[in-house]
Amino acid sequence: MTEEPTSGTVVGDTGVRGLDERASEPAWEHEEYHGRPVSWVAVTIIIIGFIIGGIALPIGPVWVLFWVGTALVVIGSIFAASIRIMDDWY
Repeated sequence: MTEEPTSGTVVGDTGVRGLDERASEPAWEHEEYHGRPVSWVAVTIIIIGFIIGGIALPIGPVWVLFWVGTALVVIGSIFAASIRIMDDWY
């Protein structure tokens, strides 16, 4: 009768990692990646637009300032799309 491996194990696998791998880091972790600097510029433009528009409403409302914030959000979004910001995902 042959020996069958149990759930998800390989016969003879001791679970010991090779010397070339870092022992402190699990094998399933991804390397850290925080996006490109140009992507952070686009996100910063969008956030500044939200802040300006958000401040403009409770202080008046100051509609000119609100629309400036809205324009910054739209411009930042178009810029983000043009640099393909969604390709920054792993």
